[in-house]
Parts: sequence; structure tokens; C-alpha cells
Amino acid sequence: MKKTLSWWDLIWFGMGSVIGSGIFVLTGLEVKNTVGPAVVLSYIVSGISAMLSVFCYTEFAVEIPVAGGSFAYIRVELGEFVAFIASGNIILEYVIGGAAVSRSWTSYFATLCNQPSDKFLIIVDSLANDYNELDPIAVFALAIITTFAIFSTKGSSRLNYIASIIHVIVLMFIIVAGLSQAKAENYKDFTPFGTRGIFASAAVLFFAYVGFDAVSTMAEETKNPGKDIPIGLIGSMTLTTFIYCMMGVTLCLMQKYSDVDEKAAFSVAFEAVGMKWAKYIVAFGALKGMTSVLLVGAVGQARYLTHMARTSLLPSWLARVNKKTKTPVNATVVMFIATAIVAFFTSLDILANLLSISTLFLFSLVALSLLVRRYCVRGVTSRFDVMKFLGFIFLILGSSIGCSVYWSKTDEWIGYTILVPIWFVGTFGIWFFVPLAKKPKIWGVPLVPFLPSASIGINIFLLGTLDKASFRRFGIWTAILVVYYLLVGVHASYDIAKVQKEEKEKLDTNIVSKMDEENGVSLLTGSNTKTENDT
Repeated sequence: MKKTLSWWDLIWFGMGSVIGSGIFVLTGLEVKNTVGPAVVLSYIVSGISAMLSVFCYTEFAVEIPVAGGSFAYIRVELGEFVAFIASGNIILEYVIGGAAVSRSWTSYFATLCNQPSDKFLIIVDSLANDYNELDPIAVFALAIITTFAIFSTKGSSRLNYIASIIHVIVLMFIIVAGLSQAKAENYKDFTPFGTRGIFASAAVLFFAYVGFDAVSTMAEETKNPGKDIPIGLIGSMTLTTFIYCMMGVTLCLMQKYSDVDEKAAFSVAFEAVGMKWAKYIVAFGALKGMTSVLLVGAVGQARYLTHMARTSLLPSWLARVNKKTKTPVNATVVMFIATAIVAFFTSLDILANLLSISTLFLFSLVALSLLVRRYCVRGVTSRFDVMKFLGFIFLILGSSIGCSVYWSKTDEWIGYTILVPIWFVGTFGIWFFVPLAKKPKIWGVPLVPFLPSASIGINIFLLGTLDKASFRRFGIWTAILVVYYLLVGVHASYDIAKVQKEEKEKLDTNIVSKMDEENGVSLLTGSNTKTENDT
């Protein structure tokens, strides 16, 4: 693909892909039902987890600057099967997330038109509940966004950072104007749902930070990955976390948490405090933000599919890059169709419950892949060191899963005094007893193995706060992916590897033949005939 993006583009792609998805789509829902004013702490927890993952992604994106993102990184370090299962789940997450954002786009559009947030939904009583509120405007918005994503990556970038600059200005207005209407009594009951509400909400709101993963898929189109990707990813994530926290504080100081509107929280909050005119500015800013999220999502999702198709795990026509636009048109259209179908039928409540689990799972695998990359290198790491590394990894994963399960089962704290030290022993053991096998050539994650190990721990812990429905969906979809891989993917991968091997052997033979001809050696006669071993 054509290299057109700089760190400036990536910062705005990062902010465009992130700011809008969680803050406008899920904040109202979580504040009212799960966490209350303590939503600011939920955003801090999920922001820390996201920043740890950003560091891991950055090293991979610099060292392996291709369009596949996490699929390419995990495939290199943990193998094709693990990469396919993880990336298959993240693609579904992208579809669900895009559908959720597009439906929320409709709600804020209705507010901008001075109508109730559900005004433009079409109710069909013959369909099942939660699937009977049809949303044609969400599909129309997705179609327009997909058109931009198809015709130009650089054009999409320009549209994105213009929209994002306007969006940030609107966000600053929301914070300043909202705090001017703050009421301290709204903060008296700061944690109405307790500590559990904070972490449960953090796991759901983690979806708000997913956008940076889409940015890493643009590494192939980045001019100078070693410089641009670290600045773009880390810079955008820092700014985003700060804005999220301020927005959460503003909303809960303006309006009591129990009165917050679930679908268009900020617009309704301004109307409630007597600033009805401001709700139109808020709705406009929300639409700008969600438009950027959908645009970057459309660009990133297509590149996931493209790279997977390059490995022959998916049909090869998904890997084609249009000669005129230099973009993966087929993959972009396929992702649009899938997202549009889900957005048209499925309510926001159902979509919100399905978010985050695949993302947390994927980011844990990326952090694990980074540890494997640094400490396990074929031909460098001894068998004994590999065994030590695996033992310590078992301690890290076991203690992290233990903390997650313990949290989901009890309110007691005594178990953490045992499990957390076990995590530390595993991490310290890798640092002290396993020699480093590879150092990054351009840019590397600091504090290895502690930083990626912390990323694994917090991501797995947040998984334990999600509901059972999310795990059922995750299990069913993963089972479908496994069946597909065993029946189709592994055979296609084997066939393409066989063809590549035959082509390489043919090329080697042709090179030998050409060299012999140039030296005046006959391949057909006398004692100069080449043997099979010579060839």
C-alpha cells in the first residue's frame, strides 16, 4: 500500500478512532446502571490498561510495519492458529462496535433535529424484542463513511483530522460549559454501586480505547514507522485518557447519576440544566466524533481482513488492493455489509453487553507475544531457558486468571495477598533467570518484562468483571472459528506453503541453469551434466 501517513496523521487517527466510541455511546449507560459518578475511576483503570497495551503494540508496529496489526504480531510469535482465533474475535468486536456507534449516531442526530433520541427508529412488532427497532439511518451513515474509506487513505486522514479538530473544540466547550453548571451535591454519593461497579464499568468502557488497534494496522502506510508510530499511538492515548476523565467528571457534576439519559447523555444533561441551546452543539460534536470513529474503524477493519487473506486463511480476493485507489476495496465492502446488518436490527443495550471481551483477550495475547519475542528465539534460547520461561509464564497467567475468578466469586481480599505475589514471582523470574534473547532494532518497550506482564494481568482481571452472556458469545464464536480453521484455513495455509516452496525450488533451479549457461557449461551432455545433489 502507498506510504502517505505521518505521526500527525496517526495522532488524529488515534483520537478520531477513540474519542466518540465510549464517551458518547457507553458513558450514559454505565453511569446510570453500573458505576455512578465514579465513572472517572473506571476511565482511569481502563486507560492504564490501554496504555500498557499501546506500548506493546508500538514495538510490534515499528518492528513489523504491515497492515495486519495484532494478527501479524501474534502469528509471528505464537503461531497461525492462535492468531486466527484472536483476530477472528477482534473482527467480530469491530463489527459489534461499529454497529453500536452507528446506532448511537442516529440517537444524537435525532437530538440535533430537536427530536426524541429514538424518533428515527422503525418499530416492527413481528420481530423479537431487542431486534425489532430498525435503524436505516445507521446503515446510511455507514455507507457514506465506507465510501470515503474506499477512495483514499490520505483523503480519509484529512477528513478525519479536520473532523477531529472540530470535535476536540466541541469537547472543550462541553467541559467548560458543563463545569459552569456543576452542582457539588451530585457528587455526594460517589460510589453508589461500590468497588465492583468501578471495575465492571472499566471492562465495558475499555471499548472506548479500542481505536488505537486500528491505527496500528496502518503501519504499512506510514512514512517512518520507527518515529511516527510511537509518537502517534502514545500521544493520542495520553490526550484521550485525559479528555475521557474530564468528560466523565463534567457529566456527573451537571446531573445526578440516576437522571442521566442512557442514549444521549450529554445533550440531555445540558437541556436539564437550562442550556437547551447547548444541546445542539453537543449533538453536533458527538456526531463529528462518532463519524471519525466509524471512518477509522472502516479503514482498520479492512486491513485486518486484507492481511488475513494474504495468508490464505480467508478467500484471496479479500486481499486485493485496488490499482486506482490503492485501498483494499473488497475487504472494506465486506466489513460494511456485516456491520450494517447488525446495526440495522440490534439494539444498543444488546451491543453494549457484547463489547470488550475479545479486545481484552486479544491485548493479553499481544503482551504475551512481546515476552515470547524478547525471550524465546529459535537458535538462540537454550531448551533449559525455554522451560524456565514457560514455567514463569504459567505463574503469570495462573495468578492473573486466579485474581479474575476470585473477583467474580467473592468480595473478600485475602486471596489477592497470595495471588499478586505469585504474579510478581513469575515476572521477576523472567527478568532475573531468563536471559534476553532479542533486543528491538528501532524502538522497544521499556521495563520488560514488567510492563507487558502487567498488561496481561490487568486485562485478564478485567475479563472477570464481564457478564456471562459475553463469555457465551465469545465461546460460540470461537468454536465457529476453530471449526472453520480445521476444515478450511489449515488446508489453505498448507496448500499455499506448498506452492511457495515449489516456486522457490523452481526459481533456484532457473538461477543455477542461468549461471551454468553464462559459464559455458552444458546441462545435457558429457561429464558436465549436473547431478540432483548439485542442483
